[in-house]
Amino acid sequence: MKLDLCEKLHQTTPLVHCITNYVTVNDCANILLASGVSPIMADDIEEAAEITGICSGLVLNIGTLNQRTIPSMLAAGKQAKALGHPVLLDPVGAGASALRTETAIRIMDEVRPDVIRGNISEIKTLALGSSSTRGVDAAEADAVTEDNLDQVVAWARTLAEKTGAVIVITGAIDIAADAKNAYVIRNGCAMMGRITGSGCMLSAFMGAAVCAKRDNMLEAAAQCLCAMGYAGELAEARRVQLDAGNSTFRDLLIDEIYKMDDRKLTEGAKYEAR
Repeated sequence: MKLDLCEKLHQTTPLVHCITNYVTVNDCANILLASGVSPIMADDIEEAAEITGICSGLVLNIGTLNQRTIPSMLAAGKQAKALGHPVLLDPVGAGASALRTETAIRIMDEVRPDVIRGNISEIKTLALGSSSTRGVDAAEADAVTEDNLDQVVAWARTLAEKTGAVIVITGAIDIAADAKNAYVIRNGCAMMGRITGSGCMLSAFMGAAVCAKRDNMLEAAAQCLCAMGYAGELAEARRVQLDAGNSTFRDLLIDEIYKMDDRKLTEGAKYEAR
């Protein structure tokens, strides 16, 4: 896999529409700006589909789901698909409530996202209808480990074939899979789980990545995982030097995405094809 995501992002500069989590919407906008692309956030039903029409791709994040935004997500998703624009679904907290689970499955059925990114518990919920989701975090019982990695990769490929989407499972070990191929990524650090929004930022960033590399969304997703994880490693090293806390880490993470280029990414990426 040639690591060319940073160059592609700066060449294409996609405008990415995010209907996303209002807890982290500012961080999502900033991570997109740091990657060299442009964000727009419009979640009112009166304009959601129209705004999607002028954008390159769409990210749907159900982290702060409510009855007002569900119709907007569906309308924007259908418009994006009608225009041939990539759609990414982040099913935050699927399995934690009936509303979240039913809405995520409805988006899958009616919109047919190109990429579905979540933790293992969320993805299991979409595939099986139940999991051990703990709020918006993956449960320990669902963790991807070296012992079950081959099994989870095979399962992700099967789900990708069923849904037609690239399946991205994130955690201590990240997996990106389509029906035929998969990548395992081992970049990242524990501090990324100690700030609110690292997953939301990743989904926004990945939404831009698949716009920039539409001809190979699996590689786009895998490279995005490498870039975000490696940025986390670099940010954590700087945080330790500064003797700072998790708020500083969040800012440093965005800074490292801003400074990322393909040379640096090639040096730091830890991935293997499966």
